[in-house]
Amino acid sequence: MSRLVVDSASEFGRVAVMLGGASSEREVSLDSGNAVLGALRARGVDAHPWDPAEQGIVRLAEAGFDRVFIALHGPGGEDGALQGALEWLGIPYTGSGVMASALAMDKIRSKRIFEAEGLPTPAFRKIENMADAKLAVDALGLPLIVKPAAEGSSVGMSKVFEPADLDASIDAALSYSGVALAERCIVGEELTVAVLDGEPLPSIRIETPRVFYDYRAKYASERTEYYCPGTASAEDEQRLRSLAANAFEVLGCRGWGRVDFMAGKDREPQILEVNTVPGMTSHSLVPMAARGAGFDFEELCWRILATSMAAAPAAAAGDRREVANGA
Repeated sequence: MSRLVVDSASEFGRVAVMLGGASSEREVSLDSGNAVLGALRARGVDAHPWDPAEQGIVRLAEAGFDRVFIALHGPGGEDGALQGALEWLGIPYTGSGVMASALAMDKIRSKRIFEAEGLPTPAFRKIENMADAKLAVDALGLPLIVKPAAEGSSVGMSKVFEPADLDASIDAALSYSGVALAERCIVGEELTVAVLDGEPLPSIRIETPRVFYDYRAKYASERTEYYCPGTASAEDEQRLRSLAANAFEVLGCRGWGRVDFMAGKDREPQILEVNTVPGMTSHSLVPMAARGAGFDFEELCWRILATSMAAAPAAAAGDRREVANGA
């Protein structure tokens, strides 16, 4: 598989780094966006921050940007809404398109697609009320993972060990969008695979002393440990990367993203979800995977931005060229 290579920062034109926003992941998005902004500027890109919570899309259309690097996490930035607005404005952007972004953000619909395509994913139930939750316990047993159907960064997510804990967990998850997901808890290894321009990067295994890899473990804890590659053998690594590429493809994703897994005692990876705008903070997983593949954060941001040019007319390609992935 080939990837688009851009040799000159001037080819990108004027770039807006979309960050912040009004979702529950605002602070993480600000961290991600500012890190990306610094990396692009260090490589000579004419990049500028743009917080849609402070400046609207109408002003973006008037600001003369040639493309957008989306570092906006959660609803409003990762669910197809922003992508649709940028499509309407005719501004190229990084990451997945409207439909793929919406599907990946909706954990229930994405898992239904994984099942339909024969991809392994933990058994689950859609939860809209406590009656649904009790039926999920009967069907899936305990412990159970409960999370909002359309949030990221493990926001609103909890593990239910006892029936007495169910009400509070369901209330917390439903408070975000009115729909939650109850998922069979897979006890074992937490794994993730980043995908860049169609190519899976080395896997990462995550070990945390917390109950699971929650918001604090992701962005604050210094006790979380990471292993890259995260698999025990080349065969296991190839299987995991293949599953990640397949999950990415069946949802119609493009550009870049990250696929999360759990593997139980049988060591068979189960797909949890696809993240179309993963974190880019100092604790984030995609930059770790990039280092494992042999390139640094600045190069990672450059390559992600280059994916926004994939559909550009060949006559305007300038210094762009295609090379085989891994070159």
